[in-house]
Amino acid sequence: MEAAVADINANPTILNGTRLNLFMEDANCSVFLGSTEAFQVIEKEVVAIIGPQSSSIAHIISAIANGLQVPQVSYAATDPTLSALQFPFFLRTVQSDSNQMIAMADLIDFYGWKEVIAIYVDDDYGRNGISVLNNELDRRMAKAFYKLPLPAHFAQSDIISLLNNSKLLGPRVFVVHVNPDPQLRIFAFAEKLQMMTSDYVWLATDWLSATIDSFSPMNRTALHSLQGVVGLRQHIPESNQKKDFMSRWRKMQQKGLATSQLNSYGLCAYDTVWTVAHSIDKFINDGNNLTFSSSDKLNDIKTGEMHLEKLKVFDGGDILLKELLQTNFSGLTGQVHFSSDRNIVTSGYDVINIDNMAVHTVGYWSGTFGFSVSPPETLQGTQHGNSEIDQELHSVTWPGGKIERPRGWVIADDERPLRIGVPYRASFVDFVTELHDSHQIVGYCIDVFTEALKLVPYYVPYKFELFGNGRSNPNYGQLVKMVADNVFDAAVGDIAIVKNRTEIVDFSQPYITTGLVIVAPIRNPKSSAWVFLKPFTVDMWCMTAAAFVIIGIVIWILEHRVNDDFRGPPRRQIVTMFMFSFSTLFKTNQEETVSTLGRVVMVVWLFLLMVITSSYTANLTSILTVQQLLSPITGIDSLIANTWPIGYQVGSFAYGYLSENLNIHQSRLVELHSPEEYESALRLGPDNGGVAAIVDELPYVELFL
Repeated sequence: MEAAVADINANPTILNGTRLNLFMEDANCSVFLGSTEAFQVIEKEVVAIIGPQSSSIAHIISAIANGLQVPQVSYAATDPTLSALQFPFFLRTVQSDSNQMIAMADLIDFYGWKEVIAIYVDDDYGRNGISVLNNELDRRMAKAFYKLPLPAHFAQSDIISLLNNSKLLGPRVFVVHVNPDPQLRIFAFAEKLQMMTSDYVWLATDWLSATIDSFSPMNRTALHSLQGVVGLRQHIPESNQKKDFMSRWRKMQQKGLATSQLNSYGLCAYDTVWTVAHSIDKFINDGNNLTFSSSDKLNDIKTGEMHLEKLKVFDGGDILLKELLQTNFSGLTGQVHFSSDRNIVTSGYDVINIDNMAVHTVGYWSGTFGFSVSPPETLQGTQHGNSEIDQELHSVTWPGGKIERPRGWVIADDERPLRIGVPYRASFVDFVTELHDSHQIVGYCIDVFTEALKLVPYYVPYKFELFGNGRSNPNYGQLVKMVADNVFDAAVGDIAIVKNRTEIVDFSQPYITTGLVIVAPIRNPKSSAWVFLKPFTVDMWCMTAAAFVIIGIVIWILEHRVNDDFRGPPRRQIVTMFMFSFSTLFKTNQEETVSTLGRVVMVVWLFLLMVITSSYTANLTSILTVQQLLSPITGIDSLIANTWPIGYQVGSFAYGYLSENLNIHQSRLVELHSPEEYESALRLGPDNGGVAAIVDELPYVELFL
């Protein structure tokens, strides 16, 4: 800023000989000192306030500047809640964190991570920045799963405790949003705690680039703890003006006039002074005077020795503010002009990657084009869009030296394996049980689980924990509840997927066909030699026999006068008459009908005979097969309608379904523990202390049968 003031005062084309004076006070990042020194500076009748660097102090000074109508231009306060709506006299020449967090959320989304851990300093700058990040991640179907705050002046113990606690969490993508820290303590301790390995991802906001860019060449050795870290840096387009100033800065360092390298905030500070100078120049050229007046409200306050009455209101504050908002010039950081929300029009961010103790730019981000490997200013007028297919970054070296994108998630480690609850069944142990001799957990469900783990492309440590005593089946609803309550991390077993359980836990895809079914005993009638008579009733048999006799008589009447086959002795005619009708059943009759009426009767008789034989065959087949499997239980409705006792497997959700959903009285429900009890209860039946039917899940019923 002093260099900018010197350049302005040495430039005859600006301010027309009016000298620009800069009063500097060091708030030492203290809100109390910052507010006190703000009053001391304003007492000197300043026309603009530049700074401060801290967002927390900016909140206080913005309120003071607003009351005294002194424009405030900040080059470092990035808190997104510092808005023109609350502080009309506040402007900033640095990008707001609302813009930076959009870039960070896009970066997380670019690599496909869905959950991150946010480490932030617990002040206005940290909290509000992470709040914006969380909102932006929500829009991208991701989230800051854990937010870990650090005190504003954190100590070594705070960092170690926070990092150790984060090891117990699943996500391995960390977003660090703190104040610049020359010692890089977070990463130094993360390296000591083995948290800079290939399992981890470390992303940093522009505080890191500001810190690194301020390092002198001798301090670059601190970069060894940053291997694989990816961060953002405010993008500043290359220009001859910037190159000349950087060359001048190096000469100042050689002369001892500057002690550190120049970062993006330093360039913004230089442009901020020029922004104020251009606005004052326009203010004066428009014929305005720099005058101040006392405030009646301050004069009425009895302030004792504070002498607040010395504070005066800048009469031209509104006009100078308008001149500031109309600023448009080419500075070190590019074109300097303000948007409608009184923030600098942004040019985006560089995406940097630290590898082999060097900082590499792997790409660029802008709100217009998203990610690209070319600077945003070179993409104007090109076909590069903001669509997903246009997004591109150079290869990144991640922690551990790998170039493959880290998964960003670790389910568990050997120190804290997944706790998997397993139902310790007493019956139907084919699904899951414990071997008494080796205490090994085995069963069909365990086999499916272990085979599924083989398809997971990373190591998942786990340990089985039995739920139940093995003497009776456990309550599966309680097991699911324990997963929801984090007593278990997961559960493996023959656990039915029902509505109330899906509301508190997630299920895998089902690997067994399930559903409630009814098991009921069938009637077992005794076999009989007279079973062939059962298809027809007695009346039907009599009717059929009468039909044979009548047909024989009718055919004899119609044929015996014209057909020789129906003539002869009476005895022969009687035999022919009856044998003719019965032989048609087997299609072996030797006599033929001659008369027309006789043939008509035969057609009708053969049709009736076909119906009778088909009906008889169907009924006999049913008696010999299907009807032997008949049961008085035809479905759940017949169970509900009767008062018979109903069996269910202990621990199954069938009990709750029958009693709560179907409103079957609990006194009718009989708990059963094993397949042997199933068989015994069904054989006894409802009249002898057993059950009429059993309602159970399909896998158990299939195994029982």
